[in-house]
Amino acid sequence: MRFDVITLFPEIFSAITDYGISARAMKRGLWNVHFWNPRDVTTDVHRTVDDRPFGGGPGMVMMAEPLAKTLDYIRASGNDGPVIAFSPTGERLTDAYVRTFSGNPSGSAVLICGRYEGIDERFLEEYVDHTVSLGDFVLSGAELAACALMDAVVRQLPGAIKELSASDESFSTGLLDAPHYTRPEVWHGKRVPDVLLSGHHANIAKWTREKSLEITGQKRPDLITIARSLGKLTREDEAFLAKNP
Repeated sequence: MRFDVITLFPEIFSAITDYGISARAMKRGLWNVHFWNPRDVTTDVHRTVDDRPFGGGPGMVMMAEPLAKTLDYIRASGNDGPVIAFSPTGERLTDAYVRTFSGNPSGSAVLICGRYEGIDERFLEEYVDHTVSLGDFVLSGAELAACALMDAVVRQLPGAIKELSASDESFSTGLLDAPHYTRPEVWHGKRVPDVLLSGHHANIAKWTREKSLEITGQKRPDLITIARSLGKLTREDEAFLAKNP
């Protein structure tokens, strides 16, 4: 998997290139990333990439031309994947969206990290294939959103983490994950549920599934509706939900 990122602040991405699962996956050759600073294609002494918005208003807007020139260099380097920008107006980043990328490990994508008040709309209209949102809030720049997308994709790549670990995570089944516990068995007077100490795998699996259903029903009932429409709920699941509305 290859990512090319247009950003004014490539240093931010050390969080995923130097640490954790994503860094180990990079060392194994499962993915790579290249950073491109649009200031490098400018010709003026100030290396200008932004200007005041037409019509007035606060802040500055990233100019279309430096971004377009940078994208030309990326295309020439061999990345012909989709161009993705980040905005509160975009499609919500979900597990399903992430899996469209991780399902094609040899694929590629170009990520555009806007700053200031945003990006000139003409660039977005001409070059961007998808716009993604992390949620209903505003960040200072898209670098953190790009980190989130890449980390989520990389951890789903075959060989990045243990297959069972990835398949048991929240959203992989359409539901939120069940609670997790580790040593000691008693902490601040609170015991680990007895079933998890029993060694009875069938009972543990049943408890885990029911807790997942319970938590999802309480915190994200919309996911229950989606899972039901996709046929991901069993008769046992439906019986449990009926008894525990």
